[in-house]
This record gives sequence, C-alpha cells and structure tokens, in this order.
Amino acid sequence: MIHVEVQGTPEDDFGERMFSYALRIYDSYRKPAISLAILCDTDSFWRPNQFGYDYPDTQFSFQFGTVKLLDYVNRWEELEQSDNPFAYVVMAHLLNQQTAKQPQERKSGKFRMIRRLYEQGLQEQDIRNLYRFIDWVMILPKALESQLWQDFKQFEQDRSMTYITTGERIGYERGIEEGQQILLLRLLQRRVGNLPQDLRERIESLPLNQLENLGEALLDFTGLEDLHNWLEANVPKGE
Repeated sequence: MIHVEVQGTPEDDFGERMFSYALRIYDSYRKPAISLAILCDTDSFWRPNQFGYDYPDTQFSFQFGTVKLLDYVNRWEELEQSDNPFAYVVMAHLLNQQTAKQPQERKSGKFRMIRRLYEQGLQEQDIRNLYRFIDWVMILPKALESQLWQDFKQFEQDRSMTYITTGERIGYERGIEEGQQILLLRLLQRRVGNLPQDLRERIESLPLNQLENLGEALLDFTGLEDLHNWLEANVPKGE
C-alpha cells in the first residue's frame, strides 16, 4: 500500500500530518503504507521527511520519502529524454514557476512541450491527456493563448494529422465559450444599455460556468447597477 501526498506550500506541521495519514491507513487496514511526499513548493530549504518525539521512557520516530520537484531544475535534459509521462508533469510545473512574470517565455515553453508530445511518438489519447494538463497548468493571457492556439493548429496541419486533432477539439470547446460570451454581451447591452470597457473585459474573462450563471441572473437586471452588483458579489476584481 502506498500513500502519496502532494504539497505545494511549506507547512510547519507537515511531518505530523504525514504520520497521521499513515496511522489512519494502518488503523483501517492493519497494514503499513509506504509514505511519499511530492514537494512542489519554491523553497529549496524546506525538506520535511520525519516526525517524532522523545519523552522519558517513550520515544517515537516516523520517516517518509520525499521528491522535491525543484531539484529537477538542474536535471532538465534528463526530463526531456525520459519516456515517463510524469516527466511532462514535472516540466510543466517547473516552467510555470520559472515564467510567473514572463508570459512570452511561458508561451514558448508551453509550445515546446506540446510539440515534444508528438516528437516522442506518444499515443493519440496520451497526447490529449497530457496536453490538457499542460494547458491547465501553464495559463496564458488571452492574446498569447490565441497566438499559441494558431501556432499549434498550424503545427498539426503541417504534420497531416488524419484524426480530429487535440487542437481542433480544444478550439471547439473554446469556441463554445467565446460564442457564449458574444451572445451574453449582446443580451446585456439590450438589457442595461452600452457596457463600459472595464465591464466588458471582466465579462470576457469569466469561465463558462460563471457565464451561465450571469446569463440566468441578467433576466432580473434593470440597469448597469444590477450588473455591477452581480459582478462584485460573484467575481472579485483580479480574477
């Protein structure tokens, strides 16, 4: 039995929590578990691997394995040459950290990773699954995302894909969302009048589920103030 914990931020009581989970597994199944922590944080010095205490006549020590993803920054070539799909997970995570304030670099790195999915000869479904993970982790500003989509679509066309490509599927899904945005903006304009640019941008940034919620709510709107109030209540600025 294996217990794996993925931790993205340092916590003082993380070792105790790992012990608590292992103890619950033992209590439930009466079998020990191999405990492994995957540390995804950015603090190179935080490396918990044990929990214990030492009292008079009572001592206890619990140790667990760790994988620090940050250590793979200097092992990039090894990751690129690996045929293990988890290598893409690690690369996407590290690139996302390294390009936090460099959207153009993130776009380039994202495209390189997607291209390698094809170059390694992975199966169609594996490509789609990993593409979706990379797409979810390495989020880009809308304009750069559109550029990446066009580059990727051209890349797949150049390779003369015979099946419905990942890019076409993702593009279709995004097209549905964009179509909802256009329709919703038109309905809002008829309902409350001309929309200021800042409101249009906030609406265009909404995910599909919030677009649907707004579409239901606008039936009760009578003016711009209602739209303002809905956005303030449901979509804090900065999202």
